[in-house]
Amino acid sequence: MAQLGGQPIFIMKEGTERTRGKDAMENNIAAAKVIAEAVRTSLGPRGMDKMLVDQFGDVVITNDGATILKEIDVQHPAAKMMVEVAKTQDSEVGDGTTTSVILAGELLKRAEKLLQQKIHPTVISEGFRKAAEKAVEILEAMSIKSGIDDMEGLKNCAKTCMSSKIVSESRDMLADICIGAIKAVAEKGENGKWTADIEKVQIQKKEGESIDQTTLIKGIILDKEVVSPGMPKIIKDAKILLLQSAIEIEKTEFDAKLQITSPDQIQQFLDEEEHMLRTMVDKIVNSGANVVVCQKGIDDMAQHFLSKANVMAVRRVKKSDLEKLSKATGGVIFTNLDDITEDKLGFAGIVEERKVMNDSWIFVEECKDPKSVVILIRGGTELIIDEAERAIHDALCVVRDVVEDQKVVGGGGAPELETAIQLRKYAQTLGGREQLAVEVFADSLDIIPKTLAENAGLDQIEMLMKLRASHQAGNKFAGLNLETGDVIDNMMADGVVEPTIVKIQAIKSSTEAASMILRIDDVIAGAKSAMPPGGPGMGGMPPGMGGMPPGMGGMGGMPGMM
Repeated sequence: MAQLGGQPIFIMKEGTERTRGKDAMENNIAAAKVIAEAVRTSLGPRGMDKMLVDQFGDVVITNDGATILKEIDVQHPAAKMMVEVAKTQDSEVGDGTTTSVILAGELLKRAEKLLQQKIHPTVISEGFRKAAEKAVEILEAMSIKSGIDDMEGLKNCAKTCMSSKIVSESRDMLADICIGAIKAVAEKGENGKWTADIEKVQIQKKEGESIDQTTLIKGIILDKEVVSPGMPKIIKDAKILLLQSAIEIEKTEFDAKLQITSPDQIQQFLDEEEHMLRTMVDKIVNSGANVVVCQKGIDDMAQHFLSKANVMAVRRVKKSDLEKLSKATGGVIFTNLDDITEDKLGFAGIVEERKVMNDSWIFVEECKDPKSVVILIRGGTELIIDEAERAIHDALCVVRDVVEDQKVVGGGGAPELETAIQLRKYAQTLGGREQLAVEVFADSLDIIPKTLAENAGLDQIEMLMKLRASHQAGNKFAGLNLETGDVIDNMMADGVVEPTIVKIQAIKSSTEAASMILRIDDVIAGAKSAMPPGGPGMGGMPPGMGGMPPGMGGMGGMPGMM
């Protein structure tokens, strides 16, 4: 709305809300701080879990930052940006989501004090940018080289990542599974660098047994059954034919009429159809294949012929599963039965139909050099299995990060504290108000060791002082052992290791989010459009049918988040 000669002029739609200047900044920073506070208690090995219940009553129990923020349906635009920080961290490096959100919240909390001292947001953003660049340099310099051959480093990284999860009791065994999976799918590029695609590690879940029964299968699991009961249920030294086309007589695309004048002609027609199917099956059998995995259908008559030839067949397999089978067994996917040659068939040591709980699954195992593997997760309940899957996903990402980036640092708050100490020295070399912003950035990094100590029931200030003293004495990897409550001079020797790239990404994404939120001084919220009677998407329904019962929606009780 503008004033012109005392007459109000409406520029925006009636009902539009506008918050300007200091109020807008304070509102955005408060929303971001609430989000950071919501996940703060879940950091570290002594962190707690959150139980999230959605409007349909579905329950999720987790301490994974990205999952928590995805499940709580935030409405505030600044809070949504904090959720994006966690999503970015998760998709980029797979771990450190809680760290990045807590860091962004702390940067904004401390920047608020600079704003109150009349320091311009652009100056603070510039200082944060310089501090983040310097922090990345410091982390790179303090890193220790690792890689795919550093078995101890990989295992310690995976165990550290899972120490805060529900599966921490079984982390030794699960770490070995994750390393085995990544090593199987890792490939060395022409430039000598390793790459590992997490998509090639398939995760299957089934209740029953316990987490300790989780296994790595060097092959593939198909959630299908053998098509005919007459076929063998287990085949050793399997030669696998991967087929995209159907083993059926295709119907003609145009209308066709057959004029039959005698019963003999019907028999000839049926005999010819049978002969065509028999020819198809003969081509498969003559190629040496004893297992057929087909993307489309298999005719009943063809199933009968395959059973007689002692060939196991599976039909209607997803295209993605067929591609994974190709990577695992080394077989070529055929579209035409005439092209089949024995040397292009896939190989597996054993193909077997097994009953897991109430479902029959086909296990393709003991492949020679599988470039696609499966982790079969077992657990007492569905909630435990889901959280175990999140933990294993994080551990796979961490192992992949070390294999690809080949750098690690000690954990337990050590890298953040060392970076903070060196940033304070760097701040002395800067002039003007940017120096204040860099010092604030350094102070914000202390939130990680402080939160770790607080979650373990230790005194934050006392622990921070002891840590700083150890770092000043030259122990760059001095961190907190939260099991004993002591300061350890070398977290690497204690087996607490994290990939450098996780720390770098957390600093980058939290700095960018904090800078963006700081620079907003005007929030213009458009008026909400009127809804049809009965709530969104309910137009035309009888009154009383739409919407949810009161008190069922959202995550009530979290101020500033809705």
